[in-house]
Amino acid sequence: MTIRTILVDDEPLAIQGLELRLQAHDDIEIIEKCSNGREAIRAIKTHKPDLVFLDIQMPGFDGFSVVQGLMEVEPPLFVFVTAYGDHALRAFEAQAVDYLMKPVEEARLADTIERVRQRLSEKRGVEEVEKLKEVLAEHAPEAAADMADGSGGDTVSANRFEKLINIKDRGQIFRVDVDTIERIDAAGDYMCIYTGDNTLILRETMKDLEKRLDPRRFQRVHRSTIVNLDLVKQVKPHTNGECFLVLNSGASVKVSRSYRDVVARFVH
Repeated sequence: MTIRTILVDDEPLAIQGLELRLQAHDDIEIIEKCSNGREAIRAIKTHKPDLVFLDIQMPGFDGFSVVQGLMEVEPPLFVFVTAYGDHALRAFEAQAVDYLMKPVEEARLADTIERVRQRLSEKRGVEEVEKLKEVLAEHAPEAAADMADGSGGDTVSANRFEKLINIKDRGQIFRVDVDTIERIDAAGDYMCIYTGDNTLILRETMKDLEKRLDPRRFQRVHRSTIVNLDLVKQVKPHTNGECFLVLNSGASVKVSRSYRDVVARFVH
């Protein structure tokens, strides 16, 4: 899989340095190099790259302005590159894959490229499923209906769910592996994310967060609680048709009657 890439920086030496480091990654194909934000917007709209390494501090259109200038098209993946660490929060809020400090370290760049590969693989997996659905809908309607019900394509469909979630909490960005999330409690438009040894606050609705998590693992067991079923170690029956789930951390979560049947399909 070739990753078509554009480099954007107003400093020629910075582009040369990044280009040199990217030579170690055979799947990176640099298709364009831009020296300012306006050039970058035109190049991205013309070439439709998979990935853009984008400097933040540039005269005229800075890196964030480039992202805003692409709102009407499907954007590529962005990795921000800058000499200033105080832009990190805005970079992640702009849904950047990663944020690299100049001079870019080879090991750090390798981690970023691996994250890009994962994101592109997930994206292309979803696209393949959608194309398959279109073909089935035209030539095999019954198979398309089965797929819509979730009886087909489980492996590929699972790839569309988040593996890492960026959480801005207390002025910092935490990159949380979803495998470590034990439970999630809702408090209005805020979510309390419990990872066993840490609690983080995420500003997002329960409905939107559910869309990002694999439902085969993360199930709502109460109107305001989602549980990672892989981290349930015991089920304790309770009165009135309710029960409690005991998690690996020792925390106990109440399952309301309206959600008990859902949990029963997954917990054995």
